Amino acid sequence: MCAKSDTLGMGRWAPGRLFYGHWTVILSLIAVALLTAPQALGQATTPNWQATVRKYAEAKDWDSAMRVVEQEIAFAPQDTDVRAWRARVLAWSGKLLDAEKEYLEILKISRTDPDNWLGLANVCLREGELPQALQAINAAEELDPKRSDIHATRARILRATGKTNEAKSEFQSALRLDPGSLEARQGLVSVRHGAQHELRIGQDNDLFNYSAGFHDEWMSLGSRWTSHWATSVAGNFYQRSGAEAGKFVGSITRRQPWAAITAGGAIGHDNAVIPKSEAFFDFDHGWRTGERSFIRGVEIDYAQHWYWYQAARILSLNGSSLIYLPQDWTFTLAATGARSAFSGTGVEWKPSGLSRLAFPLMHWSDRRLSGNIFFAAGTENFAIVDQIGSFASQTYGGGLRFQLSDRQDITGNAGYQRRTQNRTDLSFGLSYGIHF
Repeated sequence: MCAKSDTLGMGRWAPGRLFYGHWTVILSLIAVALLTAPQALGQATTPNWQATVRKYAEAKDWDSAMRVVEQEIAFAPQDTDVRAWRARVLAWSGKLLDAEKEYLEILKISRTDPDNWLGLANVCLREGELPQALQAINAAEELDPKRSDIHATRARILRATGKTNEAKSEFQSALRLDPGSLEARQGLVSVRHGAQHELRIGQDNDLFNYSAGFHDEWMSLGSRWTSHWATSVAGNFYQRSGAEAGKFVGSITRRQPWAAITAGGAIGHDNAVIPKSEAFFDFDHGWRTGERSFIRGVEIDYAQHWYWYQAARILSLNGSSLIYLPQDWTFTLAATGARSAFSGTGVEWKPSGLSRLAFPLMHWSDRRLSGNIFFAAGTENFAIVDQIGSFASQTYGGGLRFQLSDRQDITGNAGYQRRTQNRTDLSFGLSYGIHF
């Protein structure tokens, strides 16, 4: 009976123990799956996250692009390839200082990837840190001397430093390595014979509440022959209350590492409405402070301009400061002192001043839209050089510039001027530029 009882007992409890053992294994497997699910799901949500980042970047949705990159970095914080994508997005979005820091941190971990050196070189070039850019691109070229994009970037850096011949050789090397490289072809055009030109055609109008309107048409050609020499020629044609006049203007510029000096003059058929002749010189000096400061650079300009009319002589002394700010903003302050000497009257000085704020509006592909607003005040208006006389004025206005491509642009401007004696001037103009 005991034996039977033991047998029956074993038969009664063995299935329960087996059942309990199976559920223990199943529950253990479920727990492991739950613990690994978040990482597996996170990885599965972005199987091709690089393509997603590029899609957001093309749409200029930098926040979404960075969110995808940060998600990948959370899974692999030591992966330098993923961190390089963060640096790229920072550079694409214009956060150059942050991009430079990220590249430098990556290079502390790994210095054998030419892409990271190339990325750092491009960032330094945009920041204007040319020696650092050259060091970085040299390191990239040592690691992979057969890459066309590395040679093209080195050429752009050399071109920015004024080494045109060396830049031309690098562009040629890039083209040999990749005959289809558009960057190399355009680069060769930019350094060919050391010349770059801008042909601009424009038309300006002034509508007065006390007189018939004034209209001007003009054409100019600016040429940079070498890194040191540039010229400019222009023709202006005026319609002034039924009278027509015209003039020819020419100038030459010598660029040095420390400054640029311009001298020129004008001669024309004045018809008693514009100067018979003009002479001028200009001294320009600028320096960069770097991307680490709020003021990225400053450019100081001083100019003197002489105007000889039939019955008057005018000398203007002009000083201006152009301040470069983050994200391609600029601020200009200018002051002018005009010395007037009319026949039968004494000599008199008249002051005027101007402030202008310029800023980007849109940027997509190679097309850009930028704008500016300005305010000017003074006791003599030299916005149009043939308007002389004693009056006070305040001018409000602005302009737009649309970069159609890297070779074409359209600019427009408009202003409203209030003068003494309740007189007003509504001005507006348009110009079209071709770069070749």
